[in-house]
Amino acid sequence: MNAIAAPNLASAMVNRLLAIRPLWTIAKRRARKMMIDRAETIGVPWRETVIEMRSRGSDEGPAGELADEWQAELAAIANPHIRYPDYYQTSFHAYDEGNLGWLPAMEVEVAAKAVHARLWPEAGAQGDAMLRQSYHNALQPQLPVAPEKIVDLGCGVGMSTETLQERYPSAHLTGVDLSPYFLAVAQYRAQPRAQITWHHAPAEATGLPTADYDLVSACLMFHELPQSAAKAILREARRLLRPGGHMAIMDMNPQSEVYATMPPFVLALLKSTEPYLDEYFALDIAQAFQEAGFKAPTVIYNSARHRTILAEAR
Repeated sequence: MNAIAAPNLASAMVNRLLAIRPLWTIAKRRARKMMIDRAETIGVPWRETVIEMRSRGSDEGPAGELADEWQAELAAIANPHIRYPDYYQTSFHAYDEGNLGWLPAMEVEVAAKAVHARLWPEAGAQGDAMLRQSYHNALQPQLPVAPEKIVDLGCGVGMSTETLQERYPSAHLTGVDLSPYFLAVAQYRAQPRAQITWHHAPAEATGLPTADYDLVSACLMFHELPQSAAKAILREARRLLRPGGHMAIMDMNPQSEVYATMPPFVLALLKSTEPYLDEYFALDIAQAFQEAGFKAPTVIYNSARHRTILAEAR
């Protein structure tokens, strides 16, 4: 067990403190400031990148003004019939609007580079790319053949989807996310990539065809889910897969010594931005896979903090 999963004194104390809203707000703001400062320290121009993305590189208008194209593309990609589940309409990653806004969407890439910069001593700004490559280095040898049709659940702004396409260039990919803002940014970032379809839907009810895919992947998504949603998503993944298809997850590893030895202050900052972390760390993922219709999963540790989980559809 570890400082997050175990009901120990440190974890219980952090939970009680974060239940006090002013303290939670302070912790959340502190966590955000630390991420921005770390990004700038390793050479990732956080603020400049966001300003440029908002204007789409245009010199017209005030610096950082939201380009008109963004709202048009948001309207085009959003499913107006979506009903957002309650668990999704909360604060994530220090954003009051959670994932439903332009600011979180435009900061995903720089935030990922900041968060993953310390995974390897030499990594710096390349830590995020190295993490994603480590996922595929673990996953690819386990697949009997290269997948032809892939679904990327919780694709965000498309970073995980693009890495999948680089590994499987002949595959057709569908990136699914519940945030239309994230998908609009994904579409903008990946304009030249014709083999990716962006789909606005909840991962637990995608509306995609049954038994039509070879691989369903979820990269850094499950730690953002309550257990009920995580289990529903595994069932949906099983529905999407052809017999013998595979579901793969890459995410935080609850057994990591990093979390076992995490100081309470750092733990408080982490929990202030991740509302379902306790549920994720307590989830019996192997049992959840098998209950959803998969064979017993294979687990590979692909960084000091992360694990890759792969299971074949029964």
